[in-house]
Amino acid sequence: MSITTDVKPGSPASVLADRIGQSTATVAVIGMGYVGFPLARALHEVGYRIIGFDVDSRKIEMMDRGESYLGHFGDEFFRSLTEGERFTATSDPSTLADADVIVLCVPTPLGDHQEPDLSYVLESTRMVSKWLRAGQLVVLESTTYPGTTREEMLPILNESGLTCGEDFFVAFSPEREDPGRAGVTTAQIPKLVGGLDPVSTSLAVTFYSNAIAQVHEVSSAEIAEAAKILENVYRAVNIALVNELKVVFDKLDIDVWEVVDAAATKPFGFQAFYPGPGLGGHCIPIDPFYLAWRAKQAGYPTRFIELAGEINSAMPATVVDRVADALNDDGKAMNGASVMVSGIAYKADIDDIRETPAAPIIEMLQENGAKVCYHDPHCPVFPEMKKHDLDLKSIDLTPESISSMDCILIVTDHAAVDYAMIGEHAKLVVDTRNAMASIEGPKARIIKA
Repeated sequence: MSITTDVKPGSPASVLADRIGQSTATVAVIGMGYVGFPLARALHEVGYRIIGFDVDSRKIEMMDRGESYLGHFGDEFFRSLTEGERFTATSDPSTLADADVIVLCVPTPLGDHQEPDLSYVLESTRMVSKWLRAGQLVVLESTTYPGTTREEMLPILNESGLTCGEDFFVAFSPEREDPGRAGVTTAQIPKLVGGLDPVSTSLAVTFYSNAIAQVHEVSSAEIAEAAKILENVYRAVNIALVNELKVVFDKLDIDVWEVVDAAATKPFGFQAFYPGPGLGGHCIPIDPFYLAWRAKQAGYPTRFIELAGEINSAMPATVVDRVADALNDDGKAMNGASVMVSGIAYKADIDDIRETPAAPIIEMLQENGAKVCYHDPHCPVFPEMKKHDLDLKSIDLTPESISSMDCILIVTDHAAVDYAMIGEHAKLVVDTRNAMASIEGPKARIIKA
């Protein structure tokens, strides 16, 4: 449908459509993190005025100084947004009344019992509802279970006394950020958009189309919510499959990495997934549990998805067992052994430690008496985490520090790490990422885990 022809002239939808169409709308992005900041930058580049809202005063101060708090983006990336005349960083919720479009990019973690924790979404929605006015579009980008936008957000927004679809408009458009992926910007990643009504959908599609190269309209917010969950469940179950095969093939003395590479030569019907020490990041370890919880509400247990979650969650313990076995082969006990963990970020070449498998691995090593240190060129200090308390700082990677260790455990395969030096000076390397495969003639004993 065309929002310019199917709504009444002068109506809230018509006024908003004009502002969006001319890229003169003011956009408030709530949550200036790994998703919100690059989105705000992409929207700013096409002319929108941006209000960058975050409750973290440190982020506001750093944005005001043009300094990056997301290491892999860098200061230049930050300054390209924060030094612009059309950008304001704030923790003042009253500024939301000035926005034509409000985009929520807030965390959706798991609770203590693997249940969805929508507290950030609901608190942000209550804040928006307090300042909601006619002629605003509200979009949720946070990954969640199907039904969240309509069943959880809409009732709160309705408390404003305004009418959705006439006075204000609501849509869901899932984030698809992949931190650290080189050569791909937010504007290049295709966007799914589904609204709570046809006008909301059309407004949201037009809004994103100004900044995103490909925007795919779906029939409802629920379709968009379910599609994002499917994307991440697909990855989670395939990673679980290859993680389980890794354990099986290890018992058969077969290299799972070579097996996957061999299978990947087939040009159809196969997509390569690789094993690892466990899942990390904000999406893959969490989203399948959102769907499993929702499915139980509908009376249908998702056994396949839950099994994949169990397999992936067990990988850190499998890695620790592998380290213990490798040390035993060297005549050393885990208790008292010195272990250096190489890489604590959840994936290569970024500083993001959300849900990183390095945290439970280090904790289990310590619980078994190991003396643990770590090296990560992107994470100089182990950040605070809700579920883990690790008071550690990155140590320098030198021939001396390497040779002083009983074991080097590679958890994250950062490109900046000198693996040749590790191979030359380490006694034992337990490699969960196949990072040592390209090193010729290593003196260290290499164990793939």
